Amino acid sequence: MKRIIGWLTNRSRMQIIAIGFFLIILIGALLLMLPIASRTGTVTPFGTTLFTATSSTCVTGLILVDTFTHWSLFGQIVILCLIQIGGLGFITFGFVISILLGRKIGLRQRGMLKESMNVLDMNGIVKLALVIIKGTIIIEGTGAVILSACFIPKMGAATGIYYGIFHSISAFCNAGFDLMGRYQPFSSLTSWY
Repeated sequence: MKRIIGWLTNRSRMQIIAIGFFLIILIGALLLMLPIASRTGTVTPFGTTLFTATSSTCVTGLILVDTFTHWSLFGQIVILCLIQIGGLGFITFGFVISILLGRKIGLRQRGMLKESMNVLDMNGIVKLALVIIKGTIIIEGTGAVILSACFIPKMGAATGIYYGIFHSISAFCNAGFDLMGRYQPFSSLTSWY
């Protein structure tokens, strides 16, 4: 483990960001390969899970299998987490975890945050990241409430709230994933209304 940490400390900030995205996509793909991630309880091929994890993390919204009909609740939550991590940026996400754990944000971490957010100056970078996180929570929360209010009458409370949360996060992060595949001919959130 010390060798890995030593190797990472000799990498540039951009290399660490690229390695981080690669690892998140790989972990996501491996989690989606678990039998618990599919509705049928079978292992999804690595190519499909890698494509889905990449699309989720890079928020492109491209899919090989329908998100609702193929993936179980576990698989959908993995996809949702990848969307959120990709939408915020994993460096920002890691920054939030560090803050929650009460750790100090050092110069190296601030530099990586600066690079990942593509800003010119490190002054106020921590404050900016906190504003982004708070704004994200407020906007996604508001979207989830509005969408849940639309979904609950047709789906019930639990499913309606889950659909509201999923679609709010997917829409805010511009991911393009939806769970409307089971509601034909409403196979897209846009045709729901």
